[in-house]
Amino acid sequence: MLGVGSSAGTPMLGCNCDTCTSTNPRNQRTRCSSAVKLNNGKVLLIDTGPDLRQQALREGLMHVDAVLYTHTHADHLHGIDELRSFCQIQRSQIPLYGSHATVAHIADKFGYTLREPSDYWDLPVLKANTINAPFELFKQLITPIPLKHGSIDIYGYRIGDIAYLTDVSAIPESSIALLQNLKVLLLDCLRYTTHFTHINLEQSLQYAGLIDAKTTYLIHMTHELEYETLSSQLPANVLVGYDGLTITVDSVGEYGN
Repeated sequence: MLGVGSSAGTPMLGCNCDTCTSTNPRNQRTRCSSAVKLNNGKVLLIDTGPDLRQQALREGLMHVDAVLYTHTHADHLHGIDELRSFCQIQRSQIPLYGSHATVAHIADKFGYTLREPSDYWDLPVLKANTINAPFELFKQLITPIPLKHGSIDIYGYRIGDIAYLTDVSAIPESSIALLQNLKVLLLDCLRYTTHFTHINLEQSLQYAGLIDAKTTYLIHMTHELEYETLSSQLPANVLVGYDGLTITVDSVGEYGN
């Protein structure tokens, strides 16, 4: 988990609450993103938030082979320029994957990044790919999971027995069917009180029970949720995610072997 914070991050600017002033490093949350390393060594990013540089330095992330985008809100997209460093190191184009709306937005707002390799690596060198169904990437099956985020349609992703669902306001029944028999679920949990574009703690626990993954980790949290307090309020198979948490799942590897 590169980051498990909401759009404001924690500590939040100008706030002196108990979570924002906490000395517990698990209360320090950068903007929401994760890196998935497959058994074949390929590294997939889920989103490129504005803290990507800080996250990559902190975790020693030296290589990125592809990016899966959930949607195009700033806290999930606006670190896209940091991919330039990985393109320079690797001397290769990095493919991006997302919905038609996501790809169109990137082309409109960050069109300078969508270019073919040349002798120059002073800008990101990226290729956008539209997806609307399961696809194979580096011998791994990737399943986009349609979700609602307020009034917009976004994607979560299932990679083997892991699913990543951020910025959720509702999970359609057809998507619940795609999330059965998970070992690990990373699930949006914005705060205690309700919100138009995100599920709150009560709703997160309801969805966690419905999906029934072996273990669920809560992500995309505001400063309203203090790590130790929240941990004490959860069932045994639901845990609080934190920046830098690493999870190993055997089934994330080559597809079809």
